[in-house]
Amino acid sequence: MGVLSPERILRGLQSPNLFLRELNRLYYKRLYTRPYNSSGIGIFEEDWDNLLVLDACRYDLFESRSDLDGELESRISRGSSTPEWLRANFARRELHDTVYVTANPQLFRHREELDVSFHAEVNVWQEDGWDDEQQTVLPKTVTERALKAADEYPNKRLLVHYIQPHYPFLTDDDQPFENSQAFLKPDEPGSWHQAVIGKIDPDPDTVWQAYGETLNRALPAVERLLDGLNGKSVVTADHGNMIGERASPFPIREWGHPRGVYTEELVKVPWLVIDDERREIRFENPVNAETDPADEEVEKRLEDLGYV
Repeated sequence: MGVLSPERILRGLQSPNLFLRELNRLYYKRLYTRPYNSSGIGIFEEDWDNLLVLDACRYDLFESRSDLDGELESRISRGSSTPEWLRANFARRELHDTVYVTANPQLFRHREELDVSFHAEVNVWQEDGWDDEQQTVLPKTVTERALKAADEYPNKRLLVHYIQPHYPFLTDDDQPFENSQAFLKPDEPGSWHQAVIGKIDPDPDTVWQAYGETLNRALPAVERLLDGLNGKSVVTADHGNMIGERASPFPIREWGHPRGVYTEELVKVPWLVIDDERREIRFENPVNAETDPADEEVEKRLEDLGYV
């Protein structure tokens, strides 16, 4: 985590952009003296009963696309990738007043190092929650599981983690974005990485359109969940995404959401506040966790979501 491993040095030498990305990372992490973006907020210290997280949703995209009722503000995230955000917010905590409903398998992948416990967890990406055709968890499925959890645990904070607008991209009619094949292919995980090293040359406008339509696909499901919840709700994101913009201080074109790089596109996230009558929140012992999936299932889900 805090040193340049031989593997990372080799990757950097194989691509000038990866080498310059590593220098940018060294700058933002102060030569690895910062374990995460210390300018960011701690989500569990913020005031909410329900926190709805849109994965990889940058502030300007949300501002331009969302018409959800509420007071829109912005916050700075502690991470520029989901694993980093999880470590910065979840690690070594007993969150027994919270139920975590998630479409992202990253918590399970990093569970041992995170050492976090919730009152309950709902891993929507397991089994019938996963859509094999779209290779993701659809927003409506997350909403259905979250509403069920809200009924089952009325005295708990509800943390709901949607996967959209994270890749794979969808259109408003629940179909894959037709032009997304031009830069991200389902059988080639890690295509953000391919764009950074110059193996593919995406059109930023096409990617932005796909990214935006995917958020459009999620917003009605988010609205439905908000309508079904009691208490103060907030809609936010774990981190943002770069669509070919120049990073800093070394101005390479960046794609995706590399960890440890804290540009505005990557760490400025929406914070939409919806006030309502507050719920009574209680700490209670954790309930039995869901059955653990096989490691190969976790890795396959992550590959489908574009992780290397």
